[in-house]
Amino acid sequence: MLPSNRNRQQPRAGRSWSFSEMDILDPKRKPRFLSKIVVLAFLTAMCILMLTQPPCHRSPPSVFSVHEPGVTHVLVTGGAGYIGSHAALRLLTDSYRVTIVDNLSRGNIGAIKVLQNLFPRPGRLQFIHADLGDAKSVNRIFSENAFDAVMHFAAVAYVGESTLEPLRYYHNITSNTLVVLEAMAAHGVKTLIYSSTCATYGEPDKMPITEETPQVPINPYGKAKKMAEEIILDFSKSRDLAVMILRYFNVIGSDPEGRLGEAPRPELREHGRISGACFDAALGIIPGLKVKGTDYETPDGTCVRDYIDVTDLVDAHVKALGKAKPGQVGIYNVGTGKGRSVKEFVDACKKATGADIKIDYFSRRPGDYAEVYSDPTKINRELNWTAQRTDLLESLGVAWRWQKHHRTGYGPPLAATI
Repeated sequence: MLPSNRNRQQPRAGRSWSFSEMDILDPKRKPRFLSKIVVLAFLTAMCILMLTQPPCHRSPPSVFSVHEPGVTHVLVTGGAGYIGSHAALRLLTDSYRVTIVDNLSRGNIGAIKVLQNLFPRPGRLQFIHADLGDAKSVNRIFSENAFDAVMHFAAVAYVGESTLEPLRYYHNITSNTLVVLEAMAAHGVKTLIYSSTCATYGEPDKMPITEETPQVPINPYGKAKKMAEEIILDFSKSRDLAVMILRYFNVIGSDPEGRLGEAPRPELREHGRISGACFDAALGIIPGLKVKGTDYETPDGTCVRDYIDVTDLVDAHVKALGKAKPGQVGIYNVGTGKGRSVKEFVDACKKATGADIKIDYFSRRPGDYAEVYSDPTKINRELNWTAQRTDLLESLGVAWRWQKHHRTGYGPPLAATI
């Protein structure tokens, strides 16, 4: 006997697939639909509540990202380097707000840590590890910070090295300055203090060097800096910028209170400043001092240079910042106005260290020039700046004290002392 069809479930009637009709025809779905409406209404209410909360209930913005009346926020590029770190120290001491950007290729994280320990209060100092050659990173830094001014130190800066790696110097100095200027333009930063060099003058026919002396650089370092200056000057003509270009001479010394000093990487010592080489010889790090060039047309045959103390140099930068005016460009030589020969310098270094430094004489270094010293009349007249630390022996003595206690730079101190 076949089973009866009366117990079979009858086929359902066709239904529309619109959501409204589906819910009407199937009452079992109504509670689920209502719960969805309730959840959606709750979420909408929460969103409206969050969006309409007064600002005091939101996370406050970083002090570095807003302009604060009475506080000047300065971006210091290359602020982990020798000169840049001393400039940051002076700015912080003078109650500026400082952001340091450095890729640490030449700078020292130890200098940053010293500054952070000296100025721990929030809103005073921040450090950003970034490369100025990365335009996206630079643009992001400017977009996230409210800068009032830029003090541009970041640069590779060894004459001898520039003759060996010219493309590196043009990229690092000239191209990176262009990146900084583009970011300034995009974000409305109107003040630039540019750290340039006397190397843009080359080897002038007569001394001392004034700001009107023709710029005829003879090495890639000086050429790259001159190109950067020209870009800055062209750019300033189309913008209401306040620009100060400081061309300074040979830097020596260190912070008089012993907080900062010069600590180049070991692989760069042969390209570094003569003061560093003198100290390395006095410390026994190198067997002696190499003097390159003894046949120049100078009184004793060695190069003549204008040695400027780093503390005086950063004072000139801060004074330039204070005097910078929109729509105006200032160009100044920063030096003592007095030339000293390499032999004079070495004699002073021997006295400052008390060490019997062995001297070896070699042929001239490529790209060097015989005699360079400044006429500081203009900066004295217009910025009321004059070098105060002009005693060579005293400046070297201050720097030597730091070197004695920091034989490994900003690294852990060694047990041995001198």
